[in-house]
Amino acid sequence: YGLHRQEVLLKYLPKFKIGTVANEKPKITLPKSGQLSTVPYAESSSFMGGKSAYYKDSHTRFRTAVRRFYQEQIIPEALASEESGKNPTTELYSKMGKFGLWACIVGPGPWMKMGLEGRLFTLPGDVKPEEFDYFHEQIAHEENRTFGCPSFADALGGGLVIGLPPVFNFGTDALRARIVPEVLSGSKRICLAITEPYTGSDVARIKCTAVLSEDKSHYIVNGIKKWITNGTFSDYFSTAVLTESGISMLLIERGDGVETTQIKTSYSSCAGTALVTFDNVKVPVGNLLGKEGGGFQVIMFNFNHERWCINTTQIRAARLVVEECFKWATQRSVFGKPLVAQPVIRNKLGMMISQLEACQNWQENLTYQMCNMTYKEQAKHLAGPIALCKLAVTRMCTMVSDNACQIFGGRALTKTGMGRVIEGFQRTFKYGAILGGSEEIMADLGVRQAIRSMPQSSKL
Repeated sequence: YGLHRQEVLLKYLPKFKIGTVANEKPKITLPKSGQLSTVPYAESSSFMGGKSAYYKDSHTRFRTAVRRFYQEQIIPEALASEESGKNPTTELYSKMGKFGLWACIVGPGPWMKMGLEGRLFTLPGDVKPEEFDYFHEQIAHEENRTFGCPSFADALGGGLVIGLPPVFNFGTDALRARIVPEVLSGSKRICLAITEPYTGSDVARIKCTAVLSEDKSHYIVNGIKKWITNGTFSDYFSTAVLTESGISMLLIERGDGVETTQIKTSYSSCAGTALVTFDNVKVPVGNLLGKEGGGFQVIMFNFNHERWCINTTQIRAARLVVEECFKWATQRSVFGKPLVAQPVIRNKLGMMISQLEACQNWQENLTYQMCNMTYKEQAKHLAGPIALCKLAVTRMCTMVSDNACQIFGGRALTKTGMGRVIEGFQRTFKYGAILGGSEEIMADLGVRQAIRSMPQSSKL
């Protein structure tokens, strides 16, 4: 345990015969499938014996079932693909669809019953569609960050969670009936294509055009999209385009004129980050999402949810880092003592835990509000708090990464071995500070939203 991770032992365990020593008890117990961690702060307090006003028995069943699925079905492929850069297999996507995970990460909605009635999937932990709430969804996102493979985790539906809502919320009945079952079952993959080489947050300046044909039966799309998560292996692209009426959204299907090229980033290539080129692509007018010229409404509709998802995954990724640091600090010996015996190490752990738990509790409060607000109420009351929470979360991740690197030393810079989780986190945590809105934009948005409700009658 001083040189190799426990997962190495688990990898070769089936080849071993495990013996016992008379009158001796094992000093180290191997975790069972689906078992939650008992390391301090490795789970949120509600799942470590604490009381909660939010979580019910269905949430515990759900988390246990999802974790067991990840441990048995996903982690072996994840560890290999994170290193090799291979995209998730179609078989794994189908398994996740049948298990109900694709529906779960989209959140509560009519697709739950639609999937069950169509026998596309069941929900983990025998959760009923009417029981499923945003806390179940939060757990689904959290469990996708429990195995320390950040690139592969994003390969598993990173594009779906932002690419499918525009179709379900703004697509025609015929389009929804065709696309949604394919995506939720895992037989097809989807992503969101908005960002271009020329523009990021300033969507109004996009240059990708969609020109209506003379017979008004289809659009001709030309342009480039960049940094598109899951783009290299997606079948569908929910795409922002410039039409005669202004910014519009189209669902573009992979086919003639659609080309995707891998972009090398600090992520592994398995996440499928792509440069997408549209060259005279014919798109049926029935693939218009919302109204022509109404693209901003479609784009903005899911922003709060996207940022809430980022908060959830970043918090859980940081929690895994804290768990790794606890394990390393107690088993690593320096100068004849455990590393944790050094006051400076305990100080670093204390800083990490205090900020992590603050973000977790803020996020759970926001989740509770989402469970009890209509969409209009969420748009009015939660846009600012979710943005500010995202700022707090990404700042927390910066501190956690810095302290974890100091605790692990050179191992934090090594992709394999004892520090692989720390190395992966310090290499990728900045994604959360940029995607879905940069820290600076989040701070400004949160304060501007607060100023709107500032009563004019309040004076010093």
